Amino acid sequence: MRRRFFLLLTALQVVLFSMAQPGEQPDKNLMYKAQKPQPDDTTSLLHAFKNSQVNGHLRYFLMSTQNERALTDYYANAIGAGIRFETARFHNFQFAISGFTVFNIGSSDLTKPDTLTGQYSRYETGLFDITNPGNKKDLNRLEELYLKYNFKHSHIKAGRQYINAAFINVQDGRMSPTTVSGVWTEINEIKKLKLQLGWLWGISPRSTMAWYKPGRSMGVYPVGANPDGTKSGYANNVTSNSIGIMQATVAITEQVKVQVSNMYVETIFNTSLLQVDYSYLTKIKSSVFGSVQMIKQFAANNGGNIDQSKTYFRKAGSSLSFGARVGFKNTHWETTLNYNRITSEGRYLVPREWGTEPFFTYLPRERNDGLGDANAIMGKVIYVMPKARLKTSLAAGYYHLPDVKNFARNKYGMPSYTQVNADIKYIFTNSFKGLETQFLFVGKLNSGETYNNAKYIFNKVNMGLYNFILNYHF
Repeated sequence: MRRRFFLLLTALQVVLFSMAQPGEQPDKNLMYKAQKPQPDDTTSLLHAFKNSQVNGHLRYFLMSTQNERALTDYYANAIGAGIRFETARFHNFQFAISGFTVFNIGSSDLTKPDTLTGQYSRYETGLFDITNPGNKKDLNRLEELYLKYNFKHSHIKAGRQYINAAFINVQDGRMSPTTVSGVWTEINEIKKLKLQLGWLWGISPRSTMAWYKPGRSMGVYPVGANPDGTKSGYANNVTSNSIGIMQATVAITEQVKVQVSNMYVETIFNTSLLQVDYSYLTKIKSSVFGSVQMIKQFAANNGGNIDQSKTYFRKAGSSLSFGARVGFKNTHWETTLNYNRITSEGRYLVPREWGTEPFFTYLPRERNDGLGDANAIMGKVIYVMPKARLKTSLAAGYYHLPDVKNFARNKYGMPSYTQVNADIKYIFTNSFKGLETQFLFVGKLNSGETYNNAKYIFNKVNMGLYNFILNYHF
């Protein structure tokens, strides 16, 4: 065996020597002499790929809902893994791709409805694919695939990507966040102005594996009721191929900032937001701040379908919302008092599939989408221990809503409620650097009339929701 090894080594040397160019004297120490490294051509495509960034993400999520005694409780265990690749710059261009896969590793039977209401798990199904609750392992999605061009302090991206706009955002409270397909640009060339422009033609909503045209994505989640009380029929019946978004943030002074946002959904509706933020730094290294906000909506064309039983936004319909916030913040504490009002002009409507609400009174695990003539007040306290890498928060809100049978102002039959959220996050270091853990408890108590009908209670009020999450980024 040893003899064969040396014969093979000798033959390899002979081959290497024979590859020398004519007239060259082969280096007798070729097999043992280290080759001098050649400098990289930083303008080459090869350099861009060799100096790319690769990141990984592991996520575990345990979720459990506790309803009233006669109603069904659910639980779910999900684990997922993702990887992301992004090149270095090549003539100011960058390419990125990422994907994520999810597994159901032990859960309630999410295909089994509650026996009293006939309704299914509302929260746990969202850890997987809400369009196919029985699927436990084939849960894969290509989430990013884009080409990015950088210019000065700005950039433009085309393809599949994450965005965080006022009305379309990742809403990452499950395993698979919302991602979009389109062109998105951020311009920072004008001092004190940040401008974002987008044109979107595809959406993959959170908790789904498929991609949809904007119109088709509306109705992937539950559709609620029409103003006359019949079931909304807009799912698969509205057509919209694009969404246009404009957002601008202007620093008027060191203390005052103005945000303007507009979203136009082709053939369906338009939504505009105006927000003014004020902050003042005190002499004791603390700040007091306040904000006011207004959101205005109106229908485009027929709101999605000439048949008003199948439209998303009623023809000639509109809505108006306004809110305010005051707060105090220092190194460890942040306290806010928040208010929001949706007037009786109409129902506030933005597809739940697209993102969370920009309302100051928003708390995770509940929405005020589909409501009109609603008032909400919420207080929140955040305590941070930077050296201990610990962040805690406690929030409580009261949401006074129209009667559950007032379908013209209450799309999803949600009774008035009180919600309490308790959240704690911890970031590990040293040997476990990259690991983060979070526990979130959500409690919702009924404050309105339910007419002794369990469908207005199940997964809505008189319930507790427990969330335990582990994230490992590498």
